[in-house]
Amino acid sequence: MIKPKIRFKGYQEEWEQRKLGEVIEGVSKKNTDGLYTQDDILACSLGTELDRKTIFYGLRSTEDSVKSYRIVNIGNVIYTKSPIKGYPNGIVRTCKIVDGIVPSLYCVYKKKENISIPIDTRFIQSYLEDKGRLAQYLCPLVNVGARNNVNITDKEFLEGVIKIPMTVEEQTKIVDALEKINHLITLHHRKCEETKILKKYMLQKMFPQNGNSVPEIRFWGFTEDWEQRKLGDMAEFSKGSGYSKGDLIESGTPIILYGRLYTKYETIISDVDTFVEAKDGSVYSKGGEVIVPASGETAEDIARAASVDKSGILLGGDLNVVMPNEDINSAFLAISISNGSLQRELARKAQGKSVVHIHNEEIRNLIVPFPTKAEQNKMENYFAALDHFITLHQKKCDELQNIKKFMLQNMFI
Repeated sequence: MIKPKIRFKGYQEEWEQRKLGEVIEGVSKKNTDGLYTQDDILACSLGTELDRKTIFYGLRSTEDSVKSYRIVNIGNVIYTKSPIKGYPNGIVRTCKIVDGIVPSLYCVYKKKENISIPIDTRFIQSYLEDKGRLAQYLCPLVNVGARNNVNITDKEFLEGVIKIPMTVEEQTKIVDALEKINHLITLHHRKCEETKILKKYMLQKMFPQNGNSVPEIRFWGFTEDWEQRKLGDMAEFSKGSGYSKGDLIESGTPIILYGRLYTKYETIISDVDTFVEAKDGSVYSKGGEVIVPASGETAEDIARAASVDKSGILLGGDLNVVMPNEDINSAFLAISISNGSLQRELARKAQGKSVVHIHNEEIRNLIVPFPTKAEQNKMENYFAALDHFITLHQKKCDELQNIKKFMLQNMFI
């Protein structure tokens, strides 16, 4: 019985198995008269629809070269026929947004007329959007050439088999549901990226630049010059204790390992999702420590810091531990080390080739500019709020991606 696991109410008919060539056919019309220009080139990547290439990078063209490009109209299906990260045989998209042109490498198809099964061509993109299903469709048909181009003709691409609902209404319901999810993913991703851009801008403007004693942007009521002092005069320094990824278990004592500082955590660490069985002589957080990786793959990786918000968290090996005195807010110090001139200076001090190292001595010698404690506290709260919004939108994106994956696996055959 050819039916998906999950269906919209009211649809009971079995799906039909058809060659793709039974519902779409090749389009060979090119832009020979120059009706379309470089501004009309369409492109796509993972997670995006086919859209004008101004959003993307990597495509170059001239006024004459685009005359050999293929014309694509809304409703047409395109196959990129070139590897994209994680998709060695390329991806399939339906043109939904605007007419345009694509490089002649791409295959372009339109809906056949007078076919026995009606087709919403958007369904073809949705059907082949699942990575496993796309590989199952393409692998028997293609060979990857020496230049990573996919060796397949426009006609050969149509020889694969897909499974289709008998009514265009069911196809459209499935596509519309997925496109609503895609819209929400795009919305949260955009909000996440916009907040990251705002954070980067404010980090540049809220810290003094080019030897100035005050930043360009400050909270209302603060006018005093910032002080500068050697960090070694304002903090105590120590090291974490030796644990590695091999020590991790499902549950136990929470631990921060150095690699997570540049792959997982924001400036302030409140929640930890890695655990070990605690050993004698371990180093536990008291709350308020600033931790800096002692080793990493690149200087940029380890020239960063985070503030540990809670006590009782194990601090793993390869962590430099800085405990600032009452003059310095720990979150403010972590932000300072992770950005701007202090980050660049720390990166320059990193030593090593395949693995680089930073020691407490290098951190101790940093000259840290800082305002009053009240202004530091304001800055901590502001950047913590930005990090919260970034995490919130990223978490929502991840949740929606999981919902979409479930739908792709269970609403199709």
